[in-house]
Amino acid sequence: MDQVPNPEPICEVVVTGPRTSLMQQMVETLLFERLVACGQRSDWVHSTFIWDGKIEHQPEERVRLHTRASLVPTIVSRVEELHPYEVPCVIAVPVMAANPAYHQWVISETETL
Repeated sequence: MDQVPNPEPICEVVVTGPRTSLMQQMVETLLFERLVACGQRSDWVHSTFIWDGKIEHQPEERVRLHTRASLVPTIVSRVEELHPYEVPCVIAVPVMAANPAYHQWVISETETL
């Protein structure tokens, strides 16, 4: 792959959700739509939060999505449409440094707006 001197910034979008095949379907939809270069389902977590005034405990999984920073608003909207939760956790974390070839691969596998 040719290296671009100043490629567009990339980020990792983290989404938590239920331990179901719905999360895999969400990742595959985002891949098919070329909004993300890859998705990694991992980190079984036990979330504790307040919902409707009560403390809730929920077993969940964490999905990490690698993408262009410019696609984050579109990804947030798509996750809201695809996710089974009323208020899904979707956060984006900037990538401060990456293997240049991997960075370029993320750029080449995702669409520009």
